[in-house]
Amino acid sequence: MNPAAGMFPPPPPPPPPFHYAFPMQPPPYFYHAPMSPVWPSSAVPVRSVWAPNLKHESANLRHVARNAQYVAIDVHYPGVVHHPSQDHNALTVEERYALVKANVDGLKPLQLGIALYDSDGGYLDAWEFNLRDFRPQADPHDENSLAYLAGRGLDVGVLRDHGVSADVLSKMLFESGLISARPRRGRSRSWITYAGAYHVAYLLKIVTGGAPLPRDVAGFNGAVRRYLGDQVYDVARMAADCLDMPLGLESIAAHLGFHPPLGSPRLAAAAGVHALQVFMRLKYGKLGGDVRRYRGLLEGLH
Repeated sequence: MNPAAGMFPPPPPPPPPFHYAFPMQPPPYFYHAPMSPVWPSSAVPVRSVWAPNLKHESANLRHVARNAQYVAIDVHYPGVVHHPSQDHNALTVEERYALVKANVDGLKPLQLGIALYDSDGGYLDAWEFNLRDFRPQADPHDENSLAYLAGRGLDVGVLRDHGVSADVLSKMLFESGLISARPRRGRSRSWITYAGAYHVAYLLKIVTGGAPLPRDVAGFNGAVRRYLGDQVYDVARMAADCLDMPLGLESIAAHLGFHPPLGSPRLAAAAGVHALQVFMRLKYGKLGGDVRRYRGLLEGLH
């Protein structure tokens, strides 16, 4: 026995291990909770993609896209130049589609925003692809629309000088696995948009190398299923069935407690982030988790 054992008090117990709580990682989500798996946070980063960082962000996109279960898109484009001759609500679906097709076939997209969410890991990432193909001196556009986008921070001159081409973006989307011309195996990926007829139509134009849209609604729906699958949802249609929802994506997001993302708070990627956040909140917080009745219905078309 050590004679000095009882002469000194025992040493204090070691402190508990320190665990750092990462601010980007939400707590575990259980689907019975009346809230969205996408946490209302101002810390959602936006990766702005230009020609100099295209290779780096291509690798990032491929890494995240592998497990993405939800993809939200938003396209900024230079307005519309073909308008209906009567009230838009009085048009048939085919007449509405003819307008969408005329505008999308004749105009060039400016930005594509993509937000990806993996509900298993709880990660939300966003990219904003800046496109260089538009030339205001030569390409059709609406001056008021360009002025509106300029007021939100979009500079078409900078896009032209430092952006990427739509063809390069198309290749990048296919290589990432987000877009495929073959049916996707395994669980289906959901695509989200807000007032999405034009957004989905421009995405099809990008991934098909600028080819004209299909001639009718049936062909358009078939192309959507081919490239995106059959899980396509429009937040505007969902919000219309929820009481006390304001109009406009930014107003709905603010009403539900979501804050603008970091990096590009008022352009295409921010709209993608908000569309995804609002979708998850409406799906699980307002609509009981079942949104099958909204599948494939795009505001402004169907």
